[in-house]
Amino acid sequence: MKAIVLREVGGELALEDVAEPEDGAILDVRAAGVNFADVLIRRGLYPQMPPLPYVLGNEVAGDLEGRRVLALPRAAGGYAERVEVDPHWTFPLPDNASYAAGASFLTTYLTAHIPLVHQLHISARSVVLVHAGSGGVGSAAIELAKLRGATVIATASSEEKRAFAREVGADQAVGYDEIDDLRVDVVIDPVGGDIFTRSLPLLNPLGTIVAIGFAGGLWEDPSVQWLVGRNAAVVGVYLGRLMKLRPELVHEAAEELLTLWARGEIDPRVGSTFALGDAGDAHALIESRRHVGKVVLEP
Repeated sequence: MKAIVLREVGGELALEDVAEPEDGAILDVRAAGVNFADVLIRRGLYPQMPPLPYVLGNEVAGDLEGRRVLALPRAAGGYAERVEVDPHWTFPLPDNASYAAGASFLTTYLTAHIPLVHQLHISARSVVLVHAGSGGVGSAAIELAKLRGATVIATASSEEKRAFAREVGADQAVGYDEIDDLRVDVVIDPVGGDIFTRSLPLLNPLGTIVAIGFAGGLWEDPSVQWLVGRNAAVVGVYLGRLMKLRPELVHEAAEELLTLWARGEIDPRVGSTFALGDAGDAHALIESRRHVGKVVLEP
């Protein structure tokens, strides 16, 4: 079968013939989500680097024993024509949903849903600032915060991206140069770096910033003394570790999200699709920060 193989840090994403998966439940991949974590692995910057050579891809949608499903592969490998999946982490793809939408769902929505529902107290009185509001996690966070009645402000780097964030449901969309006078209760931050540091003073008393990713650079650790003095909090979300240590919570959250999707209350947005052999172009689009919604490969 064909798969995209990463053989060295910073190397090409090469389409190669590889051995067929032989054990467990084998899914015929129709779409594979491309996440920023994949880009970090290719660059050698991911905190838990896998051994190389390696087939990227930790969320897929496809056909399993005659059923349309979305799934989290047992050991990555989603950038391929077929992949072994764990039946426990396999879910029915809602009727009328595309495979591409299915491959855009689990990682992004779980990453947004778990802090908004299980770590924080979001209500109609909450003002939520979502950074990178046009990306996969950002757009999911906008939808989910709006479902809980919050007022949502999104950031994005261009007017096209800000328009997309408003289309998804943001009440307001601003550039990163416009955030310093905002006052909010929650910040959802997939960006990190300077944006994380600049967002801390925006928190109202008892406010919380959620550190999700570091697309804009690693975080500068905030002073505990400062957090205490400002009655502020920082929480983190790392889905991979949570799946290992609290799998029942993550599985329940996935079921909750699938119910919302089936009812039409959330709508995964696919921004760009690429053929499997064009995985390098998909990564380049993400690295250029020109994409909106989720980027997906279609074998």
